[in-house]
Amino acid sequence: MEINDLTAAEQRVWRAFATGAAVEFRAGDDEDAAQGAHWGPERTVRATVVRALLLNGPQEPGEIAALKLSGARITGVLDLRYGTTEFAVRLSHCHFDEVPLLYGARFRQLNLSDSVLPGLFAATVHVDGVLRFTGCRFEGTARLGGAHISGALFLDGARFSAGDGPDGAADGALHLNHVSIGDDLWAPGLRADGEVRLNSAEVAGSIRLNDARLSSPGGPALDAETLTVHGDVLMRNLRCHGWIGLRGARVEGRLELSHAHLSNPGDTALRASSCTLGELWLRKSPPIQGVLNLRRAQIEVLFLEPEVLPTEVLLTDLVYTSLTPHVPADRRLPMLERDGDGYVPHAYEQLATSYRRIGDDHAARLVQLAKQRRLRTTRSWYGRIWGYVQDATVGYGFRPLRAAVWLLSLLAVGSIAYALHHPHALKASEAPDFNPVFYTLDLLLPVISFGQEGAFAPDGWYQYLSYTLIITGWILATTVVTGVTRTVSRQ
Repeated sequence: MEINDLTAAEQRVWRAFATGAAVEFRAGDDEDAAQGAHWGPERTVRATVVRALLLNGPQEPGEIAALKLSGARITGVLDLRYGTTEFAVRLSHCHFDEVPLLYGARFRQLNLSDSVLPGLFAATVHVDGVLRFTGCRFEGTARLGGAHISGALFLDGARFSAGDGPDGAADGALHLNHVSIGDDLWAPGLRADGEVRLNSAEVAGSIRLNDARLSSPGGPALDAETLTVHGDVLMRNLRCHGWIGLRGARVEGRLELSHAHLSNPGDTALRASSCTLGELWLRKSPPIQGVLNLRRAQIEVLFLEPEVLPTEVLLTDLVYTSLTPHVPADRRLPMLERDGDGYVPHAYEQLATSYRRIGDDHAARLVQLAKQRRLRTTRSWYGRIWGYVQDATVGYGFRPLRAAVWLLSLLAVGSIAYALHHPHALKASEAPDFNPVFYTLDLLLPVISFGQEGAFAPDGWYQYLSYTLIITGWILATTVVTGVTRTVSRQ
């Protein structure tokens, strides 16, 4: 391309390129690039000129060539598919009339900060340094699937839209699936109207989505299945309408959703099944509107405030090492009762284990007792009756003092009754002296014998009292032995 074929604005850009000088077309710092379609020829640069500069632009000895352009209108299609440029590229506060085609291109550094684009097609792009979209506005889908970015990816304050076309919603707003990022994904304040795809992406640093706004009502707002992050995923003060999918994700640090508002009524709001997390923080937030799915997740530290929980959770095979904050068991148990899978014994065992790990044996026993009561509801009518008996007598073995109270009460009733009406001796010559207390103990305790029961026989209603004491004694003994055996086996 000859310089004589260029407009005045393009000649200015062409001459500045060789020395890496910046070209500023903006009329003021508060100028909105969204109005770029009305900018005149004095600040218009054809995409073919930009392409020619990046692929074979002029250079001067001793200078570092670079394209640094601000406030320009880029007309035509910037087609750099499979191209390679060794120059730093900064096209900030620019307005693109057409979707740039950067598929398979390779850049040293690419900066499109505060620019307005109708979309972006940059799948499998390679950036050896930093890729910056700070403050950008994409009015159509931005496709970066399979991109390889050696440095950080900056999306802070960027806005993405799925577009108004018939396939806009299906295409999503931002494609980052299968990307590889060598540093952080920095995106505080990001806005996305449509799906953001991060599935199978790998981030060597952390992901920061603090103060982000994601909107895809009834659909996927953030699809991050099988995502791998070697640092943290921070989504403080996130506002999300639609579901977040983290199935199979691996986050070595902390997944934080403090002060977040998650809303997807009638469906799953947070799907973190089969994922592996260093920490999961759900705190200081209103109740999740939708289902919380943590099936088969493995979490080292689960920071979960009871007030954040939705009306339905899915906790089958969830494993966590520690649970914080430490609150009484009666505040944690509603979480298990809301499980959409019904009675999940593993969830009760996991909660009881977390209490025992910090030495709160009382809370652990309450969880185990709640487990037995929940199990009772799944049994047949006769199993439920027996369960009610065990619960009322000794609390399934977790409240052994109840057995002592029952025994002492029955001992007092029996002793008074038989003291007032001695049963007759079966063999008067061989019978020992009658003792109402030990006679009652003989009836109540099925194993120990004091020689009273076999020597005396009551009659009338006193005989039915003896039957009642014998049956009650067996029930108490059985439930106590069952509870002790269960406790010993857990230890």
